[in-house]
Amino acid sequence: MEHIKAHFADSYRNEPDLAGLAVIENPYPYNPLIDGLDSLVLVVMKEEGTRNEMEHIQIEDKRVLIRTINKSGLNEWLAGGENRNIIEWLVRGEILLEVDGYLSSIRASLLQFPNSMREQKQFTEFAGFLRTYLQAKQDLLDGNLLDAYSHTLTALHHWAHIVLIEEGRHPELTVWKQLKRVHPGIYKLYEELTVSPETLEQRVQLVMLGCEFSVMNKMKTSCALLFDILGSREEPWSIAELQAHSSIHILHVDLSLILQKLVKREYIREVAVMHELGDIGALELRYMINHAYKN
Repeated sequence: MEHIKAHFADSYRNEPDLAGLAVIENPYPYNPLIDGLDSLVLVVMKEEGTRNEMEHIQIEDKRVLIRTINKSGLNEWLAGGENRNIIEWLVRGEILLEVDGYLSSIRASLLQFPNSMREQKQFTEFAGFLRTYLQAKQDLLDGNLLDAYSHTLTALHHWAHIVLIEEGRHPELTVWKQLKRVHPGIYKLYEELTVSPETLEQRVQLVMLGCEFSVMNKMKTSCALLFDILGSREEPWSIAELQAHSSIHILHVDLSLILQKLVKREYIREVAVMHELGDIGALELRYMINHAYKN
């Protein structure tokens, strides 16, 4: 492993656009942490043109995965959950090179898990939770039990992630092992769904009851990021404006379902305005904080 570290440290030491270089060794033969190869080299560049590149190479008898990303792309990985392994890469990897402590500061921030990062992750997980939970409900109505089971299990994972984030823990590192200590109630639902002797339909319905309560209970806190944006100005927001907001566009979250649920719960208001194209036959729907919620 040392010769791999030395090889890449020498290769990138004089690279002017390098922001940071880290290496992660795969300690387990079946762990997909680094996609089945022996080690991973994470290269973070300053240059915006270097978006997201992947390369497989062999050094002597070791197979190496090289992931090259620019700084803005890395921020998207960290915020949006698009690459869940990135947290473990940065927490457990060995930093070989960095400029102005770049990777060390990111690692320190991850370990502190600041509130801004928690809000983004919790919002992303809630969006996933809401969509899979509602899909599971539809599957039950349609009599598609296996699909309902699959979507319920996914919703339960999102719920577990939300709880861990509320506790200041990264769900990317472990989920159920942490959750058994933090929230045994949700862990019990997981067991009920996966190993209970009840029929499949009974198991799904039981967990769905828990999800039903959680959707209502977690909606307000999980959408704090969106509420802050909506409340940042007096004028209502179009969905396009919200989707393009710097705090949301990196999350790769579809806001339509969340906005409609928030309107129905009266946390936000739907406002119909004249369409910018002047089409008098169509009004554009925009969204703003419900003043009753603000108070």
